[in-house]
Amino acid sequence: MAALDGNETARPFLPARDFAVSRAFYEALGFEKLFDGEIAIFSVGRSEFILQNYYVEAWASNFMMQLLVDDLDGWWAHIEALDLPAAFGVAAPRAPAMQPWGMRVAYVFDPAGVLWHVAERRAD
Repeated sequence: MAALDGNETARPFLPARDFAVSRAFYEALGFEKLFDGEIAIFSVGRSEFILQNYYVEAWASNFMMQLLVDDLDGWWAHIEALDLPAAFGVAAPRAPAMQPWGMRVAYVFDPAGVLWHVAERRAD
């Protein structure tokens, strides 16, 4: 086995029930599209994910992603301004709140049902 050099990257595959709608959703959120073809690769900060034109309801509705941010209130203002339920037919995002595990989190559902935890980065 080759030695790990610290430059490895893990990129999860996210499902899309309607690939075009999901692609537009992530573009509206402000994620950078790095590649667009049979799949789409998006980045936000130092993280990336692969959006695929593949959907299984049981998988999508149990899939979660966490996005750590420094300014959760700024992200929340951006999310609210997009009116995601009207624009994309998704469940209404949930406002930031302190969670029992000690993080402040807002929740956003993508068009396939993937739940995003937009969490404020803790100093510790």
